[in-house]
Amino acid sequence: MMVADLGLPVDVPSTALFTDQYELTMLQAALRAGTAERRSVFEVFTRRLPNGRRYGVLAGTGRVLDAVENFRFDAAVLRFLREQDIVDEQTLAWLADYRFSGDIWGYPEGEVYFPGSPVMRVEGSFAECVLLETVILSILNHDSAIAAAASRMSSAAGGRPLIEMGARRTHELAAVAASRAAYVGGFASTSDLAAGFRYHIPTVGTSAHAFTLLHDSERDAFQAQVDSLGRGTTLLVDTYDVTEAVRTAVEVAGPELGAVRIDSGDLLLVAHRVRQQLDELGARDTRIIVTSDLDEYAIASLAAAPVDAYGVGTQLVTGSGHPTCSMVYKLVARAESADPAAPLVAVAKKSSGGKTSVGGRKWAARRLDEDGIAEAEVVGTGPVPAEYADRQLLVELLKGGEVVSREPLGAVRERHTAALAGLPLSATQLSRGEPVLPTEYVHGRSGS
Repeated sequence: MMVADLGLPVDVPSTALFTDQYELTMLQAALRAGTAERRSVFEVFTRRLPNGRRYGVLAGTGRVLDAVENFRFDAAVLRFLREQDIVDEQTLAWLADYRFSGDIWGYPEGEVYFPGSPVMRVEGSFAECVLLETVILSILNHDSAIAAAASRMSSAAGGRPLIEMGARRTHELAAVAASRAAYVGGFASTSDLAAGFRYHIPTVGTSAHAFTLLHDSERDAFQAQVDSLGRGTTLLVDTYDVTEAVRTAVEVAGPELGAVRIDSGDLLLVAHRVRQQLDELGARDTRIIVTSDLDEYAIASLAAAPVDAYGVGTQLVTGSGHPTCSMVYKLVARAESADPAAPLVAVAKKSSGGKTSVGGRKWAARRLDEDGIAEAEVVGTGPVPAEYADRQLLVELLKGGEVVSREPLGAVRERHTAALAGLPLSATQLSRGEPVLPTEYVHGRSGS
């Protein structure tokens, strides 16, 4: 059974059908042609960042490793493929024994990336590598989009904590992945208990408007919540009249009231009024939490407001307007024959329309200026120049089919913070602009 990042089982028996049919039909044709066992190198990269974004955030690497470990064609899956006449018997027999035995290298999770960055490299036979295309892209495109949005929101929040609250705005399993990616990007907690259970992300939550509406009065609702959860709870104060609700909240809970939450209205104006009222009532330590369709721009607009934390849902789990990173998985090198010793030759798509790629197995490094701040993403083929030998970005993740690098989310989260701190200050600007680092290519020998 697949094991999640922190040793918790997932609820799907196999990831083998998280793929597109043409992966299997390509496999069948390659088996017949005798080319399936040619050593191959696939790379994941994006040709461009979403419009206006200054950097990307790699997230989902740990989930990719889990998915590769659990990529198995069991009896039920094989029966489905046979009944639907997807592939022939020779291919089914090959799939029955499938275990990825190759190597995977990649940027460590939480690292930033730019157009052309080879964020993941998958090496093995063509047959075993091609099957992983869709599941790898599905995970990395989704998780990296959420992490990038989370990173921008975290920068806009200026150190104030962010709560992920988007479970009800996306698919139930995507919500768990989104919460994980948001944590990587800088969010402090989640409302989603499945994410807390699976990934040990701190969970928070108190009550919704329905709880207030259930009771005969707002005072009764507040009293019930304080009796149950204590004076340090967060009371939702915008069901009816905010001013009256704040007064009632402090009367019920006293100055020890933990926080009030505002979920509607002109948040900038209301937050100032609520802060003044709380201070006048003696509740100077009571925090103000705001929610209500926030994105990075709305959060930035509240920078001068007396807000202590933000709850973000819809915009976060949909990538704040960019739900995918447009990452692709391309064959960049393959052997001349099935002989294990056959040399690799670079291959690349050369069609028009902006969908070209650069052939050859890549290395990547980040060049720094004299102050230690990144100034360029350097991507090359062939031998690594001496000046970049100790600045390699790709690390070994899976060797000979075995995972060699699995990390707790806390380490991934810290890496992202450090990576962002190493970029020019303009990286955190919300105004539209080009990637904060240019990508420079260094061409060496083709192939390996």
